[in-house]
Amino acid sequence: MKGIKDTSTETFRQLLGNGLSYTVPKFQRDYSWTREQWDDLWQDIEAVRKGIDPAHYLGYLVLQTQNNKNYSIIDGQQRITTLCLLVLAVIKVLEDFVKEDIKPAENQQRVNSFRSSYIGYLDPVSLVAQNKLTLNRNNDDFYRQKLVTLQKLPQRGLKASEKLLKNCFEWFYSKVKSQFKTGEHLAEFLDEIVDKLFFTVIQVDDDLNAFRVFETLNARGVQLSSADLLKNYLFSIVDVEGSHSSEMREMESLWSNALNKLGGQRFPEFLRTYWNSHKKTVRKNDLFKAIRREVKTKGDAFNLIRDLDKSADLYIALRTPEDEFWSSHIEIRNKLRDLKLFQVRQPIAVLMAAYDNLSLDRFKTLLRAIVIVSFRYNIIGGFNANEQETVYNDIALKLRSGEAFGLNMLRTVYPADSNFKAEFSNAEFRKTSKNHKIAKYILAHLERQQYGTNVDWISQDLTIEHILPDSDSENWMDIDDQTFDRIVYRLGNLCLIERNLNQDAGILGYSDKKTMYRKSRIASTASIPDKFDQWDENAVNFRQNELARLATGIWQLNIN
Repeated sequence: MKGIKDTSTETFRQLLGNGLSYTVPKFQRDYSWTREQWDDLWQDIEAVRKGIDPAHYLGYLVLQTQNNKNYSIIDGQQRITTLCLLVLAVIKVLEDFVKEDIKPAENQQRVNSFRSSYIGYLDPVSLVAQNKLTLNRNNDDFYRQKLVTLQKLPQRGLKASEKLLKNCFEWFYSKVKSQFKTGEHLAEFLDEIVDKLFFTVIQVDDDLNAFRVFETLNARGVQLSSADLLKNYLFSIVDVEGSHSSEMREMESLWSNALNKLGGQRFPEFLRTYWNSHKKTVRKNDLFKAIRREVKTKGDAFNLIRDLDKSADLYIALRTPEDEFWSSHIEIRNKLRDLKLFQVRQPIAVLMAAYDNLSLDRFKTLLRAIVIVSFRYNIIGGFNANEQETVYNDIALKLRSGEAFGLNMLRTVYPADSNFKAEFSNAEFRKTSKNHKIAKYILAHLERQQYGTNVDWISQDLTIEHILPDSDSENWMDIDDQTFDRIVYRLGNLCLIERNLNQDAGILGYSDKKTMYRKSRIASTASIPDKFDQWDENAVNFRQNELARLATGIWQLNIN
């Protein structure tokens, strides 16, 4: 994988049981695991101890190093920190045995061995620790001075993350104390689990390659903390000689505000959308490089973080039609609901630029146009979205430069009427939740256009009826298998109907279904019996061609 220096599978013993050291970058997020995660880890360890599982996989650990001796933990600090707290809990119980005069010499030897192997050196006189693990700026003092030294832990005055570290240590201490009554059994426990807890370790040599690894793994469904990496970069710019603590507090506040609005998993997508709304579009793997190229000074970092904080509200609102942001703009809410149904992300960048730079009326015009383009291009056409993203980025940059919006800007991603009509005439919607909703959306719009019926596709009282049933029925034996496969999911074979009538229609033959259809308040469905004496492939083709003609007039832009 591009950007990776080395990849290996390593156990916890191999990672910590050597002369290597690990540092959590000082601006990474604080310790955040809670009892739910501690208990999950403990249950996994118990499954290994009982032989239910041969080992336990702890996922990816992304490390950055220049010398193969000192490593920064780019992703995985929560797991490594928790395991170190578990080891400290084991050492604490062994120290209890020593104090209780239970084989004191042997247990003290175990204390020394485990501490030097997994925690680090502790000066016996000064109690100053040289640790294998260094936490971030908010957590390391507490970890080094209180937890590693196994001092009596304070009950008050702790920051939230310090309280979590304390609670984690005490939780594991309680578990270990209750289950192990001898140093021998406790040593066997630790020696076993350090060899059966393992990671996939990814090593990179700089933060740019780390970001590339994040983006690649995130694309494969492995959610890593690329937000932490960007935060560390931005804060490192601000944290220079002459910086004031007030500046760091302001950065922390702005960063927390933006991230709290978005949620961690949405941040990478938000960041790229924001960037493509302001700068020339870049590939995901080049995004961090572009940010580093543009953001070099303290002022640049503050400008970016302030704009991210401000833009987060708009981004969330554009992705969430029901957001109170649109409480007085029903038309906008409805159009955003359409885009959400289509599951298209490419227009968000240009919509952010449009909202910032156009009047509300012009913003609505662009939004209506993008819904139509998305329907033609993405839903019916099924075209590659990469070209569409480039076009939207170009429009976003023009709008931010003060250029007026015109529909002709969308020309290259607006399929011509003839192409749209041809694609629509052959459109089919197989049985998925999304396809069911889109079919309702299309048929509801056609109904309103042709008959003026007050119908909304989100109505729970309406559903999709397959005129030729999509399941076997003795009432349709005159339709051969090949014909069935060609037409059953075509839009021409679908109609909108009340849910109770759909249940009654079931797999009836066409003659019986016609009686049901005539009862429907959906005029396009009620008219089917009068238009088609029998239902076959010719009827489906004719009906779908008629729908395509209507659709071409509904989803249309006047582009010169």
